[in-house]
Amino acid sequence: MKQNYQKLLEETIQKNQEEGRIPTLLLHSCCAPCSSYCLEYLSQYFRITVFYYNPNIYPEEEYGKRVDEQRFLIERLPARNPISFLAGDYEKERFYDAVRGHEQDAEGGERCFLCYELRLRKAAELAAELGMDYVTTTLSISPLKNAEKLNEIGERVAAEYGVAYLYSDFKKKNGYKRSVELSGEYGMYRQYYCGCVFSKRERDAQIAARRDGGTKTGHG
Repeated sequence: MKQNYQKLLEETIQKNQEEGRIPTLLLHSCCAPCSSYCLEYLSQYFRITVFYYNPNIYPEEEYGKRVDEQRFLIERLPARNPISFLAGDYEKERFYDAVRGHEQDAEGGERCFLCYELRLRKAAELAAELGMDYVTTTLSISPLKNAEKLNEIGERVAAEYGVAYLYSDFKKKNGYKRSVELSGEYGMYRQYYCGCVFSKRERDAQIAARRDGGTKTGHG
């Protein structure tokens, strides 16, 4: 039976509220637009450290642009509890090593799962070092990301480091829709591809195919 991760998240929040706790949370962020709704929602119940660590990002200038956007959002987003920020190093070789042999995988396949684990493991390691109560990721807000796989990997790697994993499926309850609205409200840069060189190539090919198709049917 498929797990309802949003319900699990709500149960965790309710339990902490009943105990009068405002726990700490290390939130791995893939980008500012995806983090927007997650922060708006979670900052009501947690003291959050946003960790931007995405060695899959291509090219390097894109990494810097996403870090700047993340800082921009955190500085301006109203929050009930404190939100701090940590930017991870741009370790692109770790990504290429992790996905070696899966370069030709379709977007959303095994290459992506390996990438999830690389980022979630680093987040769990840091959460343990900082003594955080929970760790999770914004990645589940995307309709294109496999929430079941994300939670499965997150739970496993968090357990290895002795940190509680905060289950989530942030796209639920119009979370993705709200992230798009917030991106517009704050004038945030929204990239047109997931992040890695392989997703960029795939997306560029799709755009070119649509454009060429339009030309052939008289739209050009």
